[in-house]
Amino acid sequence: MAQPQHLPHGLENGRALLRFAVRVMILVGFAAFGSIGFDQNLAILLWMAMLFSAVVAVIRREAPFAAILNHWDEMMGYAALLALLGVFDHTLPA
Repeated sequence: MAQPQHLPHGLENGRALLRFAVRVMILVGFAAFGSIGFDQNLAILLWMAMLFSAVVAVIRREAPFAAILNHWDEMMGYAALLALLGVFDHTLPA
């Protein structure tokens, strides 16, 4: 059976940030081609990504406030993007 790798904290944090950035780019790409509008599509996809990250964190039994970045932190990143999307949605004229 394969043993988990023990990577330095900086490398694990870099992997988590890269994973987050790639997933956000994919979500933005899918939202751009949606039929109900970019902002609504992106909001729905961010909610789904938040739920997915929380489920993965629970399955992996990750600590919410660990010393390294994990799926809980990724979920909070999606929440921050969703909040930012809500701010821009209310301030920009249609």
